[in-house]
Amino acid sequence: MANQKFDWSRFTIKTPIKSDVKTIYGAWTIPSKIESWFLRSAVFHNPLGQQRKPDEVIKVGDHYQWLWHGYPDEVMEKGEILEINGTDFLKFRFGKVGIVSVKIKADEGKSIVELTQEDIPHFDTTEENFHVGCKTGWTFYLANLNSILQGGVDLRNKGDNEAYMD
Repeated sequence: MANQKFDWSRFTIKTPIKSDVKTIYGAWTIPSKIESWFLRSAVFHNPLGQQRKPDEVIKVGDHYQWLWHGYPDEVMEKGEILEINGTDFLKFRFGKVGIVSVKIKADEGKSIVELTQEDIPHFDTTEENFHVGCKTGWTFYLANLNSILQGGVDLRNKGDNEAYMD
């Protein structure tokens, strides 16, 4: 077998979620809903700089500022919505750690969410290994999305915003 070098620049994860495509898509594309399973704060601005309302669907060209539970406000991710089709696909620049695509498809009473992150910068040190950190994070947040949609149990630690900084 040929010695193949691992591709640290991308990964794909697929997760079954017991919900319909429309509900899952809304959980990704409406600021108030993305906060219900993923973020402490999700603020989107249209290309003219106007802030989208919490229940307004995001659009191509929107820029965002995201804050997480467990981290102070200084730990903010900024990015841009690159593609969105209104039904089952979106793509966004995920700060400095690459581009994320989300595809959702129906499959026998559940939906499959396929998340791909690519253009991930790679460093040799563990502290800067975005591939491993992002893949782990997305795996958790997709499990949390499934949990929220099935019964409302939020798996996030919503305590002190500096809890994870030590």
